[in-house]
Amino acid sequence: MTLPDLSWQFAYGRLAWALVLAALLVAAWPPAWRLPRRALAGIALGAGALVLLPGEASPAWHLGLAFQYPSGVLAGLCLARLLARATGHPGEPPPRALMPLPLAAVLAATGAVLYLDAFGLLSRGYYYAGFGQGAALCAVLLAGACALAIHRGMGRLPGCAILGAIALFSLARLPTGNLWDALLDPLLWGWALVSLGATAVRALLRRAGRAAAAGAPLAGAEPYLPMKE
Repeated sequence: MTLPDLSWQFAYGRLAWALVLAALLVAAWPPAWRLPRRALAGIALGAGALVLLPGEASPAWHLGLAFQYPSGVLAGLCLARLLARATGHPGEPPPRALMPLPLAAVLAATGAVLYLDAFGLLSRGYYYAGFGQGAALCAVLLAGACALAIHRGMGRLPGCAILGAIALFSLARLPTGNLWDALLDPLLWGWALVSLGATAVRALLRRAGRAAAAGAPLAGAEPYLPMKE
């Protein structure tokens, strides 16, 4: 088991939390309001300045107590969303807040298994296997699958985020030395669950709307009344 260097771990934690905070602030910006690039840069710099505050004055200190470190995938997705918002044309709608359905389904299922195992409810050692030698082979296979998907034009943004997380894990063992922590964290898992729930609610509402439209009488049509003899 190889653990990351503490100095690299500290630097990664501050940078990753700055990206997450900046992405959350930008996502909270009303879509109807224009977000100039200067304002976006100010939000990013402000988030970076906040996480660099010493000790308990830094939001990264409190977030680290609750969530430890953001995964490389979450940091990569946040960075991609900030770049997409910065390079977008005026009047163009901001990126969707929901995660793509296939990625959300995979992360939700994987997170459920890993967290149940980490809490001792499954006791299969899946989480702790992320520290072992098999994690390197799993990382190579996953990187190959992501590269193939990107080459075919499928899921480029998630694929690049996963490749970046695997590179951080392979080169510096960030963030914790466990492969699963590089790919998943509680915030990313919660985002996946919310995306699945929102997608299911939207599908139910669309289905109910189609059913109501199919059963509604045509506008202006008079109801049929049987003639009396």
